[in-house]
Amino acid sequence: MDMFCFQCEQTAAQKGCIKQGVCGKSGDCAILQDELLDRLIELVNCAELNDENIKLVVDGLFMTITNVNFDEAQIQEYIEKIRKKINCNYDYNIRTLWRSDEDIRSLKSLILFGLKGVAAYYHHAMVLGYKNSDIEKFFFEALSAIPKNLSKQELFDLVLKTGEINLKCMGLLDEANTKTYGNPAFKKVTTNIEKGPFIVVSGHDLKDLELLLEQTKDKGVNIYTHGEMLPCHAYPKLNKYHHLKGNFGTAWQNQQKEFDNIPAAILFTTNCIMPVKTSYRDRVFTTCVVGYPDVIHLEKDFTPVINKALELGGYKEDKKMTGINGGDVLRVGFGHNSVLSAADKIIELIKSGDIKHIFLVGGCDGAKTGRNYYTDFVKLTPKNSLVLTLACGKYRFNDLDLGEIKGIPRLLDMGQCNDAYSAIKVALELAKAFDCSVNELPLSMVLSWYEQKAVCILLTLLFLGVENIKLGPTLPAFISPNILKILSEKYKIKPITTPDKDLEEILNRCQK
Repeated sequence: MDMFCFQCEQTAAQKGCIKQGVCGKSGDCAILQDELLDRLIELVNCAELNDENIKLVVDGLFMTITNVNFDEAQIQEYIEKIRKKINCNYDYNIRTLWRSDEDIRSLKSLILFGLKGVAAYYHHAMVLGYKNSDIEKFFFEALSAIPKNLSKQELFDLVLKTGEINLKCMGLLDEANTKTYGNPAFKKVTTNIEKGPFIVVSGHDLKDLELLLEQTKDKGVNIYTHGEMLPCHAYPKLNKYHHLKGNFGTAWQNQQKEFDNIPAAILFTTNCIMPVKTSYRDRVFTTCVVGYPDVIHLEKDFTPVINKALELGGYKEDKKMTGINGGDVLRVGFGHNSVLSAADKIIELIKSGDIKHIFLVGGCDGAKTGRNYYTDFVKLTPKNSLVLTLACGKYRFNDLDLGEIKGIPRLLDMGQCNDAYSAIKVALELAKAFDCSVNELPLSMVLSWYEQKAVCILLTLLFLGVENIKLGPTLPAFISPNILKILSEKYKIKPITTPDKDLEEILNRCQK
């Protein structure tokens, strides 16, 4: 085989990509990413745990997440940087894992892919100056376990520990974001674009957005978020910039159509970048771990992005744009601080019967057919229920106005994928208030997944013992039938079916 990759939801034939990634990466790029993993595993077995090596591990793992880096030269350069730190003869080839016993491969894949997600979140925390020794030690522990001959039980324990560490990591990132930029507060964000020069910022990194906002002050250039950058509008310190105007476009997988001939510069700070079409390649810039061939890569001086925006000039007139369902206003800012500030009212409404159920409908979006399920599901939810959402999956329905329940908006956008921490915190606080377990709450999780950050969030939910999760649009190809059976029996995980059948099953189960 030229390559083998089955880490994302859209992998070919639900088995694995073996010629070219469905995501667009070449076979050579996939092989280099495997080699990068080999070198990282060798590094943790040969080098000491210090700041420099942790950064190599974290950013190296991040580079191998789906839709982050397609640039073979950049990956090769990173591999060489790691080689210089390896001072022993340890040798490992990740392809031995792909050819191993399917249950062992399944459990090690859960650990490895989950670890990639943790690395993404830890990267963002480190950028803001926040670190944690337990998390850093675990990167070395988990990576060094991949080549070892461990039992299934030992590996399953490590799977759950990955979820435990990710919970700690998401908590650290939440602390980093809120202490740096303030607690997210409710805000309405327009999807319309004002005339004049503008820059579209995609990805997840709040620090990069802040740097760009600082560098564009008084330059006559407006800034618009894209994809998972949308929640940035809710942070007070970022919201103070008057030229942070709104949100451009819809979900990440629509970028090839929405960026086509756009009269603006585009900056990718993290995933999710798709293969860049020639029609807009000259206006795309990458930074941090993101890379794409023949695209200008920048460090933290965004002058070329600003100059390109001024050169292009933007739209000549104000442009009206809408979300997938025709709405032109997106409501953000319902993090745990905002929701818990209204906890007494929500608890009262649950006790009075005004709120009968809470649904968490969120996760990754993607291009594969079948994801309209989540839009249809949300539209079917009863008017006496709340819908919490987060991550890019919300773009399927976040322009809908579902109304209110006694002043509480029915649709509450909790933020980026890492803000699953907010949803978990709210669930735990509600369980405490009702003196019950999370599984006894009138709360149901209907989740979509695409890449590896979704994997680590799922592992966190399993670590917490959350049951009855509905997962889609398909189940991970890297989970073997035996491991799936264990997860189904222990945690009652089920694949989604149809919106009406799943909603009926959820409501019937909760009434018992």
